[in-house]
Amino acid sequence: MKSLLKNSVLKAIRYYQNTGGSKQHFATSCNFTPSCSHYTYQAIEHFGLWQGTRLGINRIRRCNESDCIITTDDPVPLFLPVKTR
Repeated sequence: MKSLLKNSVLKAIRYYQNTGGSKQHFATSCNFTPSCSHYTYQAIEHFGLWQGTRLGINRIRRCNESDCIITTDDPVPLFLPVKTR
């Protein structure tokens, strides 16, 4: 069941990318490389659906400068960040 849900989410991300991504749907481009959708896709593949989605949402929340001139390199981490109190 988890695999089916994970594959469905990954297909939805690919559909979003193939239909124009943020430029087409939101009239903006991502502030990061890889783009937020590619980052989320890679995070889900590497960490699984729930942790990958959490990383993707946090990345999208950081991507908020509509007139950003320079893109920032921000790859998927190799390990999940450790929370500190």
